[in-house]
Amino acid sequence: MQIQQESCSMKSLGMLNLIGLWHSWVLLALANPPCLMHWLSYLAQEDVFLGTLTVRETIAYSANLRLSTKMDKNEINELVERTIVEMGLEHCANNKIGNWHLRGISDGEKKRLSIALEILTHPYVMFLDEPTSGLDSASAYFVIVALRDIARHGRVVVFSIHQPSYYLFDLFDDLYLLSGGRVVYFGEANMAVKFFAESGFPCPVRRNPTDHFLRCINPDFDNIASTMLRSKSINGITTMPDCVMNLTTQEIQETLIEKYKISEYSTTARDKIQDIILLEENISLSNRSKARWSKQLSSLIRRSFLNMSRDIGYYWLRIVFYVAVSISVGSIYFKIDTSFLAITARAKCEAFIYGFMICLSIGGLPSFIEELKVYNREMLNKHYGEGLLSISNFISSLPFLVVIAVSSGTVVYSMVKLHSGFSHFCYFCINFFCYISVIECSMMVVAALVPNVLMGIGIGTSLVVFMMMPSEIFRPLPDLPKFFWRYPMSYISCASWALQGVYKNDMIGLEFGNSVPEDSKLKGETVLLTAFGIPLDHSKWWDLAALMCLLIFDRLLLFVVLKYKHRVSLVFCNLSAKRIFKLRGLPMRASSSRSSRDRTTLPTMRNKNFHPLSSLEDLTSPPP
Repeated sequence: MQIQQESCSMKSLGMLNLIGLWHSWVLLALANPPCLMHWLSYLAQEDVFLGTLTVRETIAYSANLRLSTKMDKNEINELVERTIVEMGLEHCANNKIGNWHLRGISDGEKKRLSIALEILTHPYVMFLDEPTSGLDSASAYFVIVALRDIARHGRVVVFSIHQPSYYLFDLFDDLYLLSGGRVVYFGEANMAVKFFAESGFPCPVRRNPTDHFLRCINPDFDNIASTMLRSKSINGITTMPDCVMNLTTQEIQETLIEKYKISEYSTTARDKIQDIILLEENISLSNRSKARWSKQLSSLIRRSFLNMSRDIGYYWLRIVFYVAVSISVGSIYFKIDTSFLAITARAKCEAFIYGFMICLSIGGLPSFIEELKVYNREMLNKHYGEGLLSISNFISSLPFLVVIAVSSGTVVYSMVKLHSGFSHFCYFCINFFCYISVIECSMMVVAALVPNVLMGIGIGTSLVVFMMMPSEIFRPLPDLPKFFWRYPMSYISCASWALQGVYKNDMIGLEFGNSVPEDSKLKGETVLLTAFGIPLDHSKWWDLAALMCLLIFDRLLLFVVLKYKHRVSLVFCNLSAKRIFKLRGLPMRASSSRSSRDRTTLPTMRNKNFHPLSSLEDLTSPPP
């Protein structure tokens, strides 16, 4: 079934309202929301994938995340191959989807891949929002043919479309034509032209029927018609050859709607709907089991690790930069001794590593944001939970963070000659690993909150700088203003704990030369306490434990943001909608009866009066 309307937003609204036709499934979904994800499928207009994966890998990982654990590996692989063949993706099954540095598949193939992911679970009803948007004529035709084949296998396919060509229109089974939320026509697509002709608006010769339908119901054409009339009146012509041009859209709409109400097409549509309702008792919906959480976690870890290893901008490029900057730092502070002047040099070296090198973590934000788009789509479709995502992301990134910490620590330690000893080296690497892990998780939280990369980079940079300010980099802790900067910022700043730990690891146990050569040497503990104001009432391992606690806290924060972000967004959207209704003086009516659940009244920029879809043609379902 095709939904066609003059406004894209109203097409989507019409699509959602059509769900009311499947009365029993909607009631079941309201009673058990996850059931909706098993039997109904919704495909958004935007195609979101991990560009580093191949077509086959994308479908296979999605199958492992969603299909029942009762299916063994061979059965899943067979289903994946059948899906690839069904959607005509055999020729590009081993091609990568493509991203900023990889040339991938075409837009039409991406759209078919999106459809392939949705049909894996064999949904009874599929809703698609403009599946041909942005495609050329050949790709659009291929997509519609694929959808028609899916419908031939017993599934209900409902999609909205902007302005289909004649070749696409010829493939449709049914047409649902809307104007301002009101039904203009609902019936067989090939009978729509006849209905318009019988209503007094025949489709001109050599004109696309869909263009003619939109001309009759789209108010934007009123401005075009008035402009053309003014232009022709200059030449003495006061009428248009097209009979439609002499009427306003409102007049055409009212005529078509009234004609449809008393037409045989409306009667046929109502009879079909009643037949479907009578079959309600024969519909048996068995519970579909999902994959176990352990299998989902394993699949998420493997997929995320594969994406990270193939995307050079995710970690590999940053690893190169970390090593390059470490070599630069090592060459500047090469072989620092224990003289009096070396105290400041050691502090500056470690402050640079923990203060400014860490800004390289911001470079991963674009990859974080692109990956989170895929995760958001899958979590909204209830493929898995937010907890699994938070855990899998940390585990899959663990090897890369270890490589960064060990490689940078090895270069700095071997060139700068910090406190010797394997235990001191291990502490430096572990401390640095925990520090960058906290920053990486903070960047993930930022990526989950921001709508685009530019805003993410700006907020991420500000956050990193903000965390550095209450540390030892700019001013000793005792000298910080007690309000806000000392309490609580110095306690929640990861840079503060990391620098305290690395200072203690390097200086405790060493003796430094005094400013006066004849005086006794300065112990590292004395330097920490007097020069840097670092308290010695707790050991460096306490600082490391504080870093680990911050890491756990940030992971929990990421979980909370992912879980409640969309709920909070809906609340704000609801408040914004109420404010708009209030400013425009429109009533906000609450639902007071069962049938009102299906009724929707929305304003438009043209201030048109919309009518409840369920009350137009007596399409409301009988009471349960």
